[in-house]
Formats: sequence, structure tokens, C-alpha cells
Amino acid sequence: MRPGTSALLVLAFLTAACSGPAGVAGVSTHPPAAPDTGTPLDDAGPTPEPAFISAAVPPTGDEPVLLPPPKLSKFTYTFPVKGCKVSYARKLLVLPKTTIWADRGCAFVAPVSGTVREVNVQNRWVPSTDRGGDREGRYVTLLGDDGVLYLGGHLDTVAEGIVPGKKVKAGQQLGTVGNTGNARDTASNLYFAVTWKTDANEWWIRRGMVEPWDYLDAWRNGNRTYSPAQEMKAVRKKTGPLPACSVACSSKPEVKGVERPERPKPTRKPVQPVEVGPLDVEVPGVGD
Repeated sequence: MRPGTSALLVLAFLTAACSGPAGVAGVSTHPPAAPDTGTPLDDAGPTPEPAFISAAVPPTGDEPVLLPPPKLSKFTYTFPVKGCKVSYARKLLVLPKTTIWADRGCAFVAPVSGTVREVNVQNRWVPSTDRGGDREGRYVTLLGDDGVLYLGGHLDTVAEGIVPGKKVKAGQQLGTVGNTGNARDTASNLYFAVTWKTDANEWWIRRGMVEPWDYLDAWRNGNRTYSPAQEMKAVRKKTGPLPACSVACSSKPEVKGVERPERPKPTRKPVQPVEVGPLDVEVPGVGD
């Protein structure tokens, strides 16, 4: 070996040792190279967006269970006009009664089981006298098993067989809607009143003492045990059983030859006109 050759070899070895990674022999201190994926890292594309998460939807379940309305009395009621479209006022106008507007001929039915008390098949009202006892024209009163007296007036007809003392069931037809009495110039309707048992001479009591629309609403909407009996007793206690007439009381003196009442309509089967039924009809277990 030439002199100087060994010196060159030593210098080359030292240069390689200084430029290589430090550490234990055979172990590199450089980080591992990135794997070759075939695509440069700078061209990896946009960062993927997170998957769309839909809004939370509550799980569907069974239909709600419909509960019947609470039972408020032992009596069962029904709306007094059956099978027809109706409307009525829900506020006090003149008397504590309501006018149920319905087509002529619609059925007036017993709002509760009871006993027919008064039946008037004659339309005696005339404007020249405007007698209070004649204003409802043809009418039927029913003394319910709940102790309440119900009046249906302005009737076009009274149902066959409906006479004082007859027992009827809730929903049984008592007559048909009309516009007799002082409703003769209006659309057909049912004068409906709630009161207590009284003598026929106290016609202003028969015409209504208890506001009825809350009960009509309940019977129409499905609560068929909502009873006016307690309110009727409370009003009677407050006013006394024979309060004096205070609203729509006056009548005009009769003038002969001015106007006569309408004659009763003929029926296929004669019905004896009876205005006042037996006044001693009592309801067992219901006090006055």
C-alpha cells in the first residue's frame, strides 16, 4: 500500500461515521419513512366531513286511551233535540232558558226519564193579548226522575200518546220542533227551560228558573250524567218555591174581534187536548 493511501481510507471512514445517524451501532435515530401509498401527502384531498346526523324523532307508540267522562249523578241525560243540526245561545237574554234553533219537524225528546206533567196541544197565543201562559204555544213539560221540571215549547206537534201521567224514557220523542206561540214570526226552534215542579197557574216558573246551557253542552259533548238537580234546589231555596213574576210578566187586555188564536191542527187520531196534568205526581225518593 502506498504511503498516503491508508491516510485517505481513515479520513473516509471518519467522514462516514460523522455524517451517519447517532446511536448504537445498527440502530438509526431518524424517524421512519412514511409508507409509500402512491399519492403524495400534499395531494391527499379535502378532509372528509362527518356523516349527517338526522334530528331525533320520538318513537311512535300506541294511541292514547280515551277515558269516559266521570259519572256525576245516577241519572242519564240526552240532548233534547235528536237527529238534527242545532245551535243555541249560551248566555242570559231575557229569561233563564235557551232557544234551540233547529229545522221544523226535528224530534223533541225527553232529556231524562220521567213522567209527563203538562201537555198543551192548542196554540192559543195571539199578539193582541200576549198572555204569558200562552207564549210557548204547544208545549210539553216533563217531571224528570231527578226531580227537575223540563219544558219544551213552540212545538209544531205533540207526539201521539204523550199525555199527562205517561212514563217516558230518556230520548223518547215528545213532539216536533216548530214556531208556535210568540215564535210564530221567527225560524223554528225549541223553547227549552229547566225549573221545579209547580202549579200550572205559576206559568212564569214553568218558563225557566235555571240557566240550562252548561247542561246542554255537557249532554251534547258526551257527559250524560251532568245533572241540574243540585242547581235547581239551590235556586229554589234562594227564591222560595213560589217567587213572584219579575220578567216578561205583563199581558194585554183582550179585545173581542181583534184576533183569535189559531185552531188546533187536525190529527189522524183524535187526541184529547189537556193542558194541565195531575198535580200530585211525585217522584219516589225525591223531595220538593
